[in-house]
Amino acid sequence: MTEFSFTCTGVRADRFAAGPTLVFRLRVTASGDEPVHAIALRCQIRIEPARRGYEPAEADALADLFGERSRWGSTLQPVQFAQVSLMIPAFTGEIEEDLVVPCTYDMDIAATRYFDALTDGEVPLLMLFSGTAFTGAGGFRVEPVPWDREAVFRMPVATWREMVEQHFPGCGWIRLPRDTMDALLAFRSRGALPSWEATVRALLDEGAGPAPGTPRPASTLTRITGRTAP
Repeated sequence: MTEFSFTCTGVRADRFAAGPTLVFRLRVTASGDEPVHAIALRCQIRIEPARRGYEPAEADALADLFGERSRWGSTLQPVQFAQVSLMIPAFTGEIEEDLVVPCTYDMDIAATRYFDALTDGEVPLLMLFSGTAFTGAGGFRVEPVPWDREAVFRMPVATWREMVEQHFPGCGWIRLPRDTMDALLAFRSRGALPSWEATVRALLDEGAGPAPGTPRPASTLTRITGRTAP
């Protein structure tokens, strides 16, 4: 039975990818001298938030995920980051391959909110491996990659920020229900507003309201959607 071990040796932001993408450099080691013909590898990546410290500003930004700092002893649980597959080609002894991880800047995703809250330092990651290996010198032998194979890696926060800035320089994202998006589009069209930024700024200006004591009319968005603010 071949023993497999895994080590993550680095990470970079892929500046040529169509969307935000991290590329982890993965070293795979197989015991013995028999060739490994291929490995169909699965990798689950988790954030281990309890394995680092946090500045006060970071703790405030993480309150939506983990609550007040006084509760972190029970709430600072692992956060799912990604699940990806990788086909490792033939090798004997050791090989290094790129593990490509597509990412998102959707702030409704817990991992994204966690990354965005950090100002500096490193992100503690745990990489869990499984899969199927095809080995043998005189033909193919099918072996499992045990579920207990794992690797610990600390990803620089700067790498995540570099990746985001490559694709969304100076920007943020908000996901809205379809009917609200339709209402915003109608508002933008009626006002002949040149961009989504101008549309939101117009709504913000309206939301500032009249002088104190003056009756406040229903907002434009409420009139369009029939909704009131929560």
